[in-house]
Amino acid sequence: MSKNPYIFILMNLNLTITVRFKFRQYIILSVIVFFNAPVIAQNNNIPIYHLKKATGSIIIDGDMSEPDWQGAEVASGFFQNYPYDTAFALSRTEVRATYDDKNIYFSAVCYDSLPGDNIIRSLKRDYSIEDNDGFAIYIDPYNDKSNGYVFAVNAFAVQMEGLLESGSQEPVSAIWDNKWFSEVKRIGERWAVEIAIPFKTIKFKEGITTWRVNFARNDLKRNERSTWVPVPRNFKPSNLGYTGTLAWDTAPGKSGTNVSIIPYAIGDLNKKYNGSSGGKRDANAGFDAKVAVTSSLNLDVTVNPDFSQVEVDQQQVNLTRFNLFYPEKRQFFIENSDLFSNFGFSQIRPFFSRKIGLYQGQTVPIIAGARLSGKTGKNLRVGAMDIQTAQENSLNLNAQNYSVLAFQHLVMGRSNIAAIIVNRQANKYNRAEFSTNDFNRVAGIDFNLLSDNNRWQGKIFYHTSFTPERMNNNYATAGWLMYSTKNLFWMWNHEYVGKNYIADAGFVPRNITTHHETGMVMRQTYARLEPMISYKFYTSSGIINYHGPAFYSDDYFDSTLAVTDYFFMPHYIVNFRNTSDFQVHFHNSFTELFYDTDISFSGKKSIPAGNYYYRNLMMKYQSDRRKVFSYFLQALGGSHYNGNIFTLKFDVNYRYQPWMNFSLGYSRDQVRMPYPYENFSIMLITQKTEVTFSPAIYFTLFTQYNTQINNMNLNARFQWRFRPMSDFYIVYSGNYSSSDLSVKDHAVVAKLIWWMTM
Repeated sequence: MSKNPYIFILMNLNLTITVRFKFRQYIILSVIVFFNAPVIAQNNNIPIYHLKKATGSIIIDGDMSEPDWQGAEVASGFFQNYPYDTAFALSRTEVRATYDDKNIYFSAVCYDSLPGDNIIRSLKRDYSIEDNDGFAIYIDPYNDKSNGYVFAVNAFAVQMEGLLESGSQEPVSAIWDNKWFSEVKRIGERWAVEIAIPFKTIKFKEGITTWRVNFARNDLKRNERSTWVPVPRNFKPSNLGYTGTLAWDTAPGKSGTNVSIIPYAIGDLNKKYNGSSGGKRDANAGFDAKVAVTSSLNLDVTVNPDFSQVEVDQQQVNLTRFNLFYPEKRQFFIENSDLFSNFGFSQIRPFFSRKIGLYQGQTVPIIAGARLSGKTGKNLRVGAMDIQTAQENSLNLNAQNYSVLAFQHLVMGRSNIAAIIVNRQANKYNRAEFSTNDFNRVAGIDFNLLSDNNRWQGKIFYHTSFTPERMNNNYATAGWLMYSTKNLFWMWNHEYVGKNYIADAGFVPRNITTHHETGMVMRQTYARLEPMISYKFYTSSGIINYHGPAFYSDDYFDSTLAVTDYFFMPHYIVNFRNTSDFQVHFHNSFTELFYDTDISFSGKKSIPAGNYYYRNLMMKYQSDRRKVFSYFLQALGGSHYNGNIFTLKFDVNYRYQPWMNFSLGYSRDQVRMPYPYENFSIMLITQKTEVTFSPAIYFTLFTQYNTQINNMNLNARFQWRFRPMSDFYIVYSGNYSSSDLSVKDHAVVAKLIWWMTM
């Protein structure tokens, strides 16, 4: 056992949080967390792959007959990550690598002795790694176990690439797209893949002769996940804390000019059925540019961008008083996005790029923007962004300038200190005049903790906002700590957000509420406590993988430390070896309504302000995801404010491998209320059909029927990827009334994107 190096955070830390609140007039809650945090050191026997430069050319055809492949070192002897992590993999995998002046090459031979077809969801790019038989490479070019890339190919030659962020504790960001090349060849009881990744595609520091790398194989027929460097089964193979060394015989250098110009052209015909006559035709064009300032620092420029989405958002039923979060999907914001977006917490974000170009749900034209981001040294990442939007008279909105400065410096291994400044300011962009009384700024500093073996993770931050009114109580602060082993998981989180902490370019839904009937805006200070603990009992049973209890609590307090909401959820999870799982939850809730509220948020009679206590029982089951037909069921019943609720959700999925996926989702919330309030039900039905005619041609039909917002949305999209990263789309989108299916609006859009690399 060795002491954790994060001495000033973890060693002999006494965290005392005393919370007073009027609950039966006398309870005082005092929570004391004390620990002296020993951490088991990671195995120092890190495997090394020695990378030799190719002497000839490599042809990407899946054949691997070139002499350089025959002379390359072989990485084999993979370890299981699932269902066990203490044995060698049963599915044999052999990996080789080499490079030349332009690309780094990888090849893998995946032996497959079990009868039957490989499990493939579809031929669509950016597939889910866990749901397909495939091979993946996880690369950390900075050798810092913090950020990197994943490149994966499934057994039918479909590509997936993504960004690894925060040591890959976060889910892989598959929205990022870039150019690389691969091919698969199937031969008897094995399939082989060749991959070429241009140096222009990834960012790295010149002169570094060691990178971090891991290789992973997914064999769903055998229900086995394996890696070259062993990864404990409580972590995903993407975890950069468990990687080997990629040792170059010569450090890779800059591969010539690296500039990409990405022009687009779009035309659409649309009509709104609100009494206007005729349709409206629009056309637009613009471009993005990516310029590699250095091999590790990138400049993104956009001029007259089209930030409309050819893929619509997945709708959600909202029975809370607060806004829901929808993720960013726009390419301009994706690369190095964690450098800007990972400040604060999910509900206390000083910067949320989706706020740019949107106002009250309406699109605002963006004139231009620029973003510089990347590494300037082994330990320092920097980011600067500036975006200008146009004046929108129909929304009574002035032109706005958004600017962000951020940096992140590694300390003590994988942890980092980060700082951010965000500015939103009204201006007259044609005269470069900035308003002195219409602005909002946020400045903050974060410390992010991540131990070498991933057992400890945490965050402490302090952010403050600035407005022309110079109000006090204008800051937010929080602390979070998590400990995770194969069996035990626990976390502690506490937050404080002042009522005048305002982040116009961020996402902070909790400290401001708007009365849906009167439009009255209320700002409030709140504090939050959020502990959780769970334990997994792993079994050697051929049926159950693990099972165990978990306890989660989420409590909110006002400025006097009186409870305004609490949620306590003990639950039990059974995870089966065949990838299915069953869960049972008990919910014990309390809510204080500050004003009369329509709890359906759909125009019903409001219930009075006051205190409400309610309890629910929920059960859910996910079937075997590997089957061509799979399903998810969830049922919840119990009390809801002063009434009763029954919620039923189910999703069914069918795939005609590998050409088609069909999914149908149904959600219904049935609420019965006492007189004189109205019963109500809210229904959300989603249907999605994906047809992949080839790895380059896709068709998607997506329908969403939502009675809460009285809307049915239909989105039909045809996509042709006619060359790498270049696409042609034809999209139909229409909105209809869910009550009588009358047309609200519809549009047909044609869009061309052409990626040109110089």
